[in-house]
Amino acid sequence: MNKGKQPQSLGDILEKFNPLKDKYISREFQKYGYDLAVELNDLGHKALYIKMAKKVPRPLLEKARYFVKDAKARSKPKLFMWKVRELKKEIKTGAIDKGTRVS
Repeated sequence: MNKGKQPQSLGDILEKFNPLKDKYISREFQKYGYDLAVELNDLGHKALYIKMAKKVPRPLLEKARYFVKDAKARSKPKLFMWKVRELKKEIKTGAIDKGTRVS
């Protein structure tokens, strides 16, 4: 996963790409969604995370991911989905900007 705040370069992604293991991943958002499912230990719902990686703004997903990473939760997937929902509510009410950077 990307440890810094900068997006991964294409060279870094291709360097880690294993065509035998990652044969169904052809887009960056698919890799991000799959990695998110692995990090949350929820591979059964990897399609959901891939769809979210495509549709939901990346800064919002990153903010929720870092929130879950820092928390000691029994169910990381539930906490992640809750945080995404809360952040979407904040965007809707105007409390945060849609393109908010992860800080």
